Amino acid sequence: MTHGSQTQPTKIETLKMTTPLISALAIEKSYSKGQHKVPVLRGAGLTAQRGEFISVIGQSGSGKSTLLHVMGLLDSPDNGEVLLEGKRIDNLNQAARDQLRNHVFGFIFQFYHLLPELTLLENVMTPLMIRHSLFSYWSKRKEIRAEAMDILQQVGLGHRVKHRPSELSGGEMQRGAIARALIAKPEILLADEPTGNLDSTTGREIMETLKKLNEESQLTIVMVTHDEAIAQQAHRIVRLAEGQIATIGREEAA
Repeated sequence: MTHGSQTQPTKIETLKMTTPLISALAIEKSYSKGQHKVPVLRGAGLTAQRGEFISVIGQSGSGKSTLLHVMGLLDSPDNGEVLLEGKRIDNLNQAARDQLRNHVFGFIFQFYHLLPELTLLENVMTPLMIRHSLFSYWSKRKEIRAEAMDILQQVGLGHRVKHRPSELSGGEMQRGAIARALIAKPEILLADEPTGNLDSTTGREIMETLKKLNEESQLTIVMVTHDEAIAQQAHRIVRLAEGQIATIGREEAA
């Protein structure tokens, strides 16, 4: 076979040749309900390579949001491990976990979680306000403000920076939440039902924004959804049922 006729590896095949950026291994998680423990995750596992866009799909109660929260260190597993580039992170002390959440992970939620008393611009600035000491923030406040303004322009909200969340539409609040996640320059974006509270047109716009981020900046995205059409837009689909991985789709999304 000549060199010119060799099949080039696909993007996903290339990604698989490297150590996973994030891995959740054999995760078990239960919650207490009265005197009883209710199992939510029963050995679920998921790995994502750098630059990959993964959809985790499942019915309500399947454990998909819990898996995402464990991966992002918002919750701790009862058993199993979470690895970042092969190093365990779920067992770190609280300060180290806080640092990772502020520097490595970005979060988007179905209900936005914007602070109602702050303007959109101030909401977007909050991750960097948390990152710096009071003196450090004060000395860099103009730079941080300019960075937040730039990101809001990128997501089409440059004209809404002085508005509070109650004055924004659902789509605008979700784009604001994306901007807030991006200002910290995360390596991994964890999106929990990012279109679940939006109409279909606005949902498509949010998905276009996420796909653009993934394609242009190689941002790794793990997205939870119950919507099959939304899930199909990712590189790979992981199906979760009753706390366990049911199937893993490896085909490229159309």
